[in-house]
Amino acid sequence: MRLPTLPVSFLHLGIALAALLMTAAMQWLPAPTASGYADEWLRDRFINLRASDVPEQRILVVDIDETTLAEYPWPWSRDRLADLVETLMANGARGVALDILLEKPGQPGGDARLAMLARHGPLVLAQLFDFERQPVPLRGGVLIGGQPAPAGTGVPAYGYLGNHAGMAQAAQAGNIGVAPDADGTLRQLPMFTWYAGRHYPTLARALFDCCAGGAPLVGVDAGLMRIPYQRHWSAYSAANAAEVLDGSLPPARVAGRLVLVGSSALSIGDRLSTPLGASTAGLLVHAAALDTLLQRQAGLAPAPWPGRWLALGYCAALVLLLHYTLPRRAAAANALLLGASAMLWLALAYLIAPHDPRFSASGPLLTHLFLLGVAVPFQWQLSQRESRQLLGTLRQYVAREVVDELLRSGMKEPLAPKQLQVTTLVADMEGYTTQVESLPVEDAARLTTEFLDCLTRPVLEKHGTLDKYTGDGMMAFWGAPLPNPDHADLALDAAGLILREVQLMSERRQREGKPALKVRIGIESGLAMAGDYGTSFRSIYTAVGDSVNTAARLEQAARDYPCQLVVGEGTVARARRHQFTLLGERLLRGKEKPIQVYTLREPA
Repeated sequence: MRLPTLPVSFLHLGIALAALLMTAAMQWLPAPTASGYADEWLRDRFINLRASDVPEQRILVVDIDETTLAEYPWPWSRDRLADLVETLMANGARGVALDILLEKPGQPGGDARLAMLARHGPLVLAQLFDFERQPVPLRGGVLIGGQPAPAGTGVPAYGYLGNHAGMAQAAQAGNIGVAPDADGTLRQLPMFTWYAGRHYPTLARALFDCCAGGAPLVGVDAGLMRIPYQRHWSAYSAANAAEVLDGSLPPARVAGRLVLVGSSALSIGDRLSTPLGASTAGLLVHAAALDTLLQRQAGLAPAPWPGRWLALGYCAALVLLLHYTLPRRAAAANALLLGASAMLWLALAYLIAPHDPRFSASGPLLTHLFLLGVAVPFQWQLSQRESRQLLGTLRQYVAREVVDELLRSGMKEPLAPKQLQVTTLVADMEGYTTQVESLPVEDAARLTTEFLDCLTRPVLEKHGTLDKYTGDGMMAFWGAPLPNPDHADLALDAAGLILREVQLMSERRQREGKPALKVRIGIESGLAMAGDYGTSFRSIYTAVGDSVNTAARLEQAARDYPCQLVVGEGTVARARRHQFTLLGERLLRGKEKPIQVYTLREPA
């Protein structure tokens, strides 16, 4: 019985739609926590693989590092900090940003110098916003700058630390507060922070807007911007603050650059986890953000790609491919295909990641896992079911070797009716009624069974397909369900074995004083429709066609010839290993023209 294809088709469609919906959900809906971690982990790996060592020539990082502190111990006077800034400006810096908060007043002279530089020169001060709700909001110092803006034009903050009131007239300041991801890694910076009806730029953006010059910047998010971390930290030009203060830093290393001043020293500097390292100076994060802004201004940033749509399209192509391969390949082969597809997706995601900061790189991988865990087992179970049904049907008709070969062939719907070249053999006991009319029922049944065994064994031995029993006879054919170019010779081989088996059975019966047995066989070859025919109540694998009818007529005609085997013209034309003797022409019942009939030639 055929499988119920409609429900199976619905299940296939349901699995395909579930896979595509899962992919779409991972791209456009808020990601679950596990998926979010997987996405970021993948992006971190991509960043580490892609980070460049090409030196960055537009930025100078001045680090108050441990070497500097050994010579100039912390805390510094405001005069020393002012000396550092003035020296950098005198050496031609385009702008200087301090990653240092001046929350409390210092020496009046130093504060006045810094305030003057911040008000009239290219100096950007730092201020810090707090993005976490606290029981007691953080408040300290005075906020600088900011533009009136409606809510939603920046990342909302809930507290701040500003500079002391003496710096309130500074022209520009930038936020140094950050918002790490849930795992503690800093991957995004708030380009603008919204607080109390105004929005404030981050330190890198404030320095860029103040001092970068050139074309205005477009296409940068007003909220969180994913930092691409395009370079290894060693690619940034760096100098320690001691070199600036003692005059040993060549002015050429400063001239024309945007300068970030901060500290990597563990005693005073802030340390952050980034994709490029578990403990990174916050100063370098601002350098990476400034690098990104400069690359975008120069038109060197990666062009935007529709990463979400590419992910959905990739999974759609995968679903279509699996629709073809699942029913045609073994479960192991389909699992390997999914593994190879996942690796290919990782390569594509690596290419897409710089072009789309928001697509889910892990979403298609979860789709692959879904297909591996659902679609492949479902198809395997379906194949097992089909195989059991196929075996149950075929083993009633076909030799075990043919069944095994049919399963190995992977033929789709092997029992579906097809037009094939076949050779049909029809055999019947001569004088059956005479043989059984005087026998008890048990003996008649035993005789019929033994005779049919003599007919069946040779058919299966020669890889034939048993069609049906006709009381005291049998019909079989070769060339279906598997096409076989030797179908004529195999049928003739089987006929020879049948004649021998019936002869041996007859001799045995004669020794027991019982009547002799004879068999009549008709064989013909030609086109026929072979397949599983029937209704929902019962089905049968059979062959129908003119050559099949001719074989049956030849079996009936055998009673008029001295031989027990009569062969038609079609079989003679296709046989390669047998010799024939012409019996003459014969007009068969139901035929308009006579045909030549033959029998096998006895070996010399």
